[in-house]
Amino acid sequence: MTLVLKDPASVLDYAIDWGAQYLDPTDLLAESSWSVVPAEQDGVSVVSSDITDRIATVNVQGGVPGRIYRLLNRVVTQSGRIDERSVVLRVEQR
Repeated sequence: MTLVLKDPASVLDYAIDWGAQYLDPTDLLAESSWSVVPAEQDGVSVVSSDITDRIATVNVQGGVPGRIYRLLNRVVTQSGRIDERSVVLRVEQR
């Protein structure tokens, strides 16, 4: 899990590289979905997402200063493996 700071006014990309550390060398990403925990009004929200063969990227906005959010990435590989990883955001005025 990774902890990063985010300003509530920023709209930024975050990525998880599923490459050599998590995937079998012959396996590739087939699906990726992102969710935010906790989901709340004025909280961090997903703007868009994308995947390449081994990297899942999410673009997020918003957040309440002082709150901590978890960006949860759930992937399915071409071979049918399912896994999840998280990025933890602390929202602070910067």
